[in-house]
Amino acid sequence: MKVLIINGPNLNLLSKRNKDLYGGVDFDYHLSKFKKEFKEISIKYFQSNIEGEIIDALQKYGFSYKYILLNAGGYTHTSIAIRDAIDLIECKVIEIHMTNIYAREDFRKKSLISEKCYAIFCGLGINTYRAALQSISPYN
Repeated sequence: MKVLIINGPNLNLLSKRNKDLYGGVDFDYHLSKFKKEFKEISIKYFQSNIEGEIIDALQKYGFSYKYILLNAGGYTHTSIAIRDAIDLIECKVIEIHMTNIYAREDFRKKSLISEKCYAIFCGLGINTYRAALQSISPYN
């Protein structure tokens, strides 16, 4: 099974930002652990701070991958274009947030993409990705 993880704006700085929220380790470190843990899943990774590049990745892989785990970062709350791209593709998109967006600032509590996503995982730090991968693992 092929799964794409897409990380949006500022997630390239996980090792440098809010270490109490994000752990202080870059995503590539965690990605290598996920690939070892979920050998039955072929995991590809893409990160961009640019909305159009995220849309391009959704369109490119959204017809050939089974799942996309999407952490759209701040675009979660602002991007109708990403919402529309999710609606147009065939694969199941799982919305990912490392923090609990419902326990943060009011503007973060509204996701424009949730209605178009297959599932939502949030609030478990880096383990949010692990929980999503476990839920789609063929061994579950």
